[in-house]
Amino acid sequence: MKVIFLKDVKGKGKKGEVKNVADGYAQNFLLKQGLAVEASNANVSSLNAQKKKQEKEAIEELEQMQELKKVLEELTVQLSAKSGEGGRLFGSITSKQIADELKKSHSIKLDKRKIDLPDAIRALGFTNVPVKLHPEVSATVKVHVTEQ
Repeated sequence: MKVIFLKDVKGKGKKGEVKNVADGYAQNFLLKQGLAVEASNANVSSLNAQKKKQEKEAIEELEQMQELKKVLEELTVQLSAKSGEGGRLFGSITSKQIADELKKSHSIKLDKRKIDLPDAIRALGFTNVPVKLHPEVSATVKVHVTEQ
């Protein structure tokens, strides 16, 4: 019997896949548990429509991230911190502080985990910080740390 998987089933198939499985297995387990539906013409066409919709949404998201990249690369984030001799900071500037400042001063909501800061900023001056917006889109934000 041909079925469309609604969820991942270990060893059998992934969500959205159409596979041929044993009739008893399909009727007694997959269909009863809600893990799959029978692959009728209506179900297959709705699956194809769903896939097209997801592809369209993925393209729109990619375009939005490319627009955000252009905006981010033109910005300079201004942060101030206490510092000692030689421009060394007392403490450090973290990705959370950068994300908060972006939201506060430029109204750009960005998750701190997307800011790819390998090590916290511990010196005054300009620093280029990479931001991973999408698997295919990365941007660079300039962070200017001044003395408080």
